[in-house]
Formats: sequence, structure tokens, C-alpha cells
Amino acid sequence: MDKKSLRSEILSKRKSLSKEELIEKSTAISKLLFSTDKYKSSNYIMCYIDFRNEVKTEEIIKTSLKEGKNIIIPISVVETRQLILSQLLDYDKELEAGTYGILEPKKEFIREVNPELIDLVLMPGVAFDRRGYRIGYGGGYYDRFLTRIHKSVPKIALAFELQMVPHVREGRYDVPVDYIITENEIIKASE
Repeated sequence: MDKKSLRSEILSKRKSLSKEELIEKSTAISKLLFSTDKYKSSNYIMCYIDFRNEVKTEEIIKTSLKEGKNIIIPISVVETRQLILSQLLDYDKELEAGTYGILEPKKEFIREVNPELIDLVLMPGVAFDRRGYRIGYGGGYYDRFLTRIHKSVPKIALAFELQMVPHVREGRYDVPVDYIITENEIIKASE
């Protein structure tokens, strides 16, 4: 199946999740994430803000802030298809709908951060295989961004079990994730 068809099929499945299922599965994923050494030892976590039935990240962000971790939010720059990183201090006060309708920091709360500070990346996506390859939304924002951080920085995708597929055909510029956390398991990506 080509990427476009697979993307469409998985998005449709994800969209069919009820609000209760979304919260229940996201909570299970959060708990698994919090149990990992990668999370426990991190200081600067780049975390997406969920949109359209993605794994919910509000609980992850608020818990991390309470624990004194630095939360870094990506801001999409459509013209260049780049991500700007901004530190978030208050989830409830600093965000507004931005590019694509995704919550982003209001102008006065943009605090740019050097990508080199990031020591954990939490990523969204549409579909994943057990090798860590992913199908995103087609913009290439994360693949471009991941070339700007050190290879040793753990990249963890948060995904529902229904987003796991047998095989994603990788492209020339695709950067695989190191782990995928679903509501059922922590998958260490393997070639």
C-alpha cells in the first residue's frame, strides 16, 4: 500500500476512537513513558501538542513541568517547513491555535531554545513499523529537524496500537525513531 493510502486508512481508524478510548489509551502511554529511564533522566524534552486524535500530551507536559523538566514545543514555520523550538512554562496560559490549528505559544511567550539542548524527543506520526520508520503528515518537518540534533538523543514516538503497521517504506531522508510507546508496550526499534 502506498504512503498516501496508508496515511488515509490509519487516520480514519484513529478518528474512530471515542473520547473515552483516546483518554484511556493516552493515559496508559503516559504511564509507560514515565516508567522509562530515558524520560527519568531527561531535562529538555521536546514534546508535540496533540491534535486530531493524536496521543494526548497535556498530561505528559503538565507532569513534566511539575517535575521541574524543561518542556520544549515545536512551532511549524510553513514557508520553510522548519520547526522553531520554544520553551513552555504554563500549558494553560501560554498557548493559542497556530499553524494548522495546532496549539502553539502566543507571540509574547515564544522563548526560542537551541536544538542542541534537547535530550529527549517525543514525536507524533500517523503510522509506524517496528523498525522505527514512520509516516508523518507529509510535510517533512520532523525529518528536517532531526538532522539538527545529536544522533544519541532518544527519539520516542507516541502511538496507539492501531497505528502500528507491518512495514513502512522508508524514504531517503527519513529518520527512524528509537522507541515507540503504545498503550500496550514499549517497542525498541530494530533494523
